[in-house]
Amino acid sequence: MKSFNGHRSWNAWNVSLWVSNDESLYRRAMELVKRYGRSRAAYKLLEELPAKTPDGAPYCITNLRLALREF
Repeated sequence: MKSFNGHRSWNAWNVSLWVSNDESLYRRAMELVKRYGRSRAAYKLLEELPAKTPDGAPYCITNLRLALREF
């Protein structure tokens, strides 16, 4: 499997980039991680997000879990 900027794929990298760099999304993710833990927070966040990032990467459970690993 090829990696992209240290992530498993462009999609995973893009989701991580948005979660880490969009202030309101970052704050919401942090709040959910504190309340539910990383794994459950990913599911909660998925319920609140659109299907894709503004760049077109899918907000799927795998990409969100990988993004929240860094929190």
